[in-house]
Amino acid sequence: MERRMVEIEETGLSFVTEVDLERLQALSEEWLRLIGEDPEREGLKKTPERVAKAWAFLTRGYRQSLEEIVNGAIFQAEGSEMVVVKGIEFYSLCEHHMLPFFGQVHIGYIPNQKILGLSKFARIVDMFARRLQVQERLAVQIAEAIQEVLEPQGVGVVVEGVHLCMMMRGVEKQHSRTVTSAMLGVFRESAKTREEFLDHLK
Repeated sequence: MERRMVEIEETGLSFVTEVDLERLQALSEEWLRLIGEDPEREGLKKTPERVAKAWAFLTRGYRQSLEEIVNGAIFQAEGSEMVVVKGIEFYSLCEHHMLPFFGQVHIGYIPNQKILGLSKFARIVDMFARRLQVQERLAVQIAEAIQEVLEPQGVGVVVEGVHLCMMMRGVEKQHSRTVTSAMLGVFRESAKTREEFLDHLK
């Protein structure tokens, strides 16, 4: 598919996508009929188009690469003190029910002569979150990406999330939170380093 610019209605925002929006729109219209709705009624006439654009946006991580995201924002640095970036918001879709889960990602790493521009951590999180996911894999993918880009002494990633598949359906528990983590290098090998990172998150 050819890349094209898509505007998100009523936001003034736009993004580039290769997704077949016409096919997604047709599938959305069929889905409405299958659940017993009438896609021709007034409130739903533009819904298939909106859904197609929304899904192209919410899954854009499939069409991004780590190289594109980092875009050369790696800098030489002296010292080996821990760097911690806390509270990076994420929004994702669980691969089991395609319902949202969302929360925060906390990242720590110990540089090995290279550091990354801070905004790139949020972009890396988004790249992996904007795919069908499970939270456990999300933490690992973020940690491995940072390890690949920076080759630091170690990386720690903690993900805290709430899952609508638990809140809206199934057990319908409204206040449960899921915490997952991935530790690489000295964050895995050294209890002291791991504890320092986790203390920063308190």
